Formats: sequence, structure tokens, C-alpha cells
Amino acid sequence: MTEDASRERQRRWRLALGGEADESLGRAAAGKDGAMDAALAALYDGGDSGSGSAKQRSAGLGSSAPKVARWLGDIREYFPSTVVQVMQADAIERLDLTRLLLEPEMLAAVEPDVHLVGTLLSLNRVMPDATKQAARQVVRTVVEQLERRITQQTRSAVTGALNRASRINRPRHADIDWDRTIRANLKHYQAEHRTVIPERLIGYGRRTTAVQRDVVLCVDQSGSMAASVVFSGVFAAVLASMRSLRTSLVVFDTSVVDLTPVLNDPVEVLFGTQLGGGTDINRAMAYSQQLITRPRDSIFVLISDLYEGGVRDEMLRRAAEMKAAGVQVVALLALSDEGAPTYDHENAAALAALGVPAFACTPDAFPELMAAAIERRDLMAFAARM
Repeated sequence: MTEDASRERQRRWRLALGGEADESLGRAAAGKDGAMDAALAALYDGGDSGSGSAKQRSAGLGSSAPKVARWLGDIREYFPSTVVQVMQADAIERLDLTRLLLEPEMLAAVEPDVHLVGTLLSLNRVMPDATKQAARQVVRTVVEQLERRITQQTRSAVTGALNRASRINRPRHADIDWDRTIRANLKHYQAEHRTVIPERLIGYGRRTTAVQRDVVLCVDQSGSMAASVVFSGVFAAVLASMRSLRTSLVVFDTSVVDLTPVLNDPVEVLFGTQLGGGTDINRAMAYSQQLITRPRDSIFVLISDLYEGGVRDEMLRRAAEMKAAGVQVVALLALSDEGAPTYDHENAAALAALGVPAFACTPDAFPELMAAAIERRDLMAFAARM
């Protein structure tokens, strides 16, 4: 190993281990490394391990808003944004900085991300008026980032699925689905001519402007679903912008709120939610059933960890009724990048026994899920792939 490589390796170990490694490594952090070390120490050397011996590398962040604001500025200067987001989330959890987010100057210093939006939404009802404008700007920044990420993919997947689902038997030449037409007419293969003579043409009905599918997103507002609420709100707004879909958004805890009238503004949608509280899935499904007037042309997406505080048997009965009526029903345990969450395994298994898949879905996979539901593909098989 070269001398430069050895020094770099020693430097990295020093930043990872902190001041207690000065003696063993024979060096103290200085310059930019010293500033990075202080920022890390303020967050991670708080002595919260229960040993009773708090480290002395830093005085910590405490509850001082100016000190926290400076710290937020430091980490944004010294670390990439992905690391900053992790450190912000850790600071909120480890150092109980939630109340400081109610101060406008604090919000101006943070790195906007989905988890921060979830925290702000949980504070929505107690947020002073002086802070709300700054909070809205943070939420709008994240919403715009998510829209850039998901809009084109969602529109493309849904439009393609609607086109394939609305096949017609007398298509114009440009609208013929040659793959399906050939497969449907293989029995008419003419060996002497080495070709298929199609008896029936299959094409796409591309020019209809009528509403082709009704979509109901029913979203659990319990605290564990924060990231899912954010993604659901943005997806609902994107789907609502498509004239071929009639999209409804229902959010619930122990009460039910229909946010469909504000789907034109995803920021208003998110501020219409209230994270935390109990969970009554049955009540939310009862309301959602009233919105379904064309069962065979409807898609019902329940986004919940399935911990039911209401009447479990009624919840399962409603799911069975929707399935029997022809509704495409799916339960998403999460709609986020965080992977499989903690969820009620018994209720998930009961839904699966009814033919309702229950699985965690990433935002990148959600457009494909909607396409599969529109085309009435096997959603249980789709869930198995996930």
C-alpha cells in the first residue's frame, strides 16, 4: 500500500471512529476533517447508549435553534445530499428536534426530502401560522422532485395499458395490434403461401376521450405510513390529471376524509392529511365502496399496514364483495422506497386467501401495477414478482 493510500485509509478510520481513536491512530482531525468530525460528533456522540459516559468530543446540538441551524448548514457544506438526508432524519429521531422544525429559520436550513415532509405533515395541526409558509415551500420542493420522477413513467404506463385494454375488431391499419392479430389467427395459416390470412383484426381504440377506468386510492394516515402518504398524494394527483381515469383519493385514520376535490394541487392534498391516530380500515372501505359505480371498470388500491382498529370481519367481507363484483382490488403494505414495513401478517394472509394481493410496492413499480390492473392481468402473479 502506498503512503498516500495509507494516510487516506487512516483518515477515513479517524472520521468513522471519532476522537477516541486519536491516540491509537496517532492523529487528530484538523481543517475540513475537523469540521466534518464536529458535525458528526454533535449528532452521534450524545452518550445515548445508556453507558452513562457521554463522550466529550462535542457539546452536542442541545435544543438551541441557532446552533442547530448552523449544524444544518455545516452538514450541507461537507456531505452529499443523500448523507445529509440521513443525518437530518437521525437528528430528528435521536435528539428530539421535531419542535425546532416549527421555526421558519430552521426550515430554511434543511434539505427537503420525503421523510422531512412526513414529519412536517405530522406537525400540521400544531404548526404556527408564521411557519406554515416555509413548511409549504419545503413540501412543494419535494412534490416537484417526485413529480419529475414519476409523472412521465406513470402516464406512459397507464396510457399504454388503456390502449391495449380498449381493443377494437375493425381497426384502421395504423391501429392494428399485429402481435395479437397473428396469434388470434394462427389457425388460418396457409402453408402453401407461408402466411396467415387474418379472419379477425385486433386493434387499439386509441381515440376515445371517455373515462375508461375509475381508480380509488384509499390511504392509511397512521404515523408509520408517512412516506406512503406522501407518494400516494403525488401519484393521485398525476392520475387525476389523466382524462381517461376518474381518480378518487380517500385518506383515513379513525375518520375518513375525501381529498378528491383538491387533487389538482398535490401540496394541498398533503396538507389535507393528518398523520398519526388510530386506524379504521373497515370504515374507509365502506366509504370507498360508495364511490365504485362501475365495478368491472374500477381499481381499488388500499395502502395500509393492515393493523385494523375497526371491525376486521367486516373489512374482509367488503374486500370479498368488491372482488366478487369484478373490482380489481390490491393492498399495498407500503408505497415507498423503504422496503417491506411492519404489517399485520394475519390480515395480509386473509386478503391473499380472497385473491387480494398484499405486498410492499416501490414508487418505480407502481405505474406497472396500475397498468396490470387496467389490463385485468393477474395481480397475484404481479405481487409474487415483487
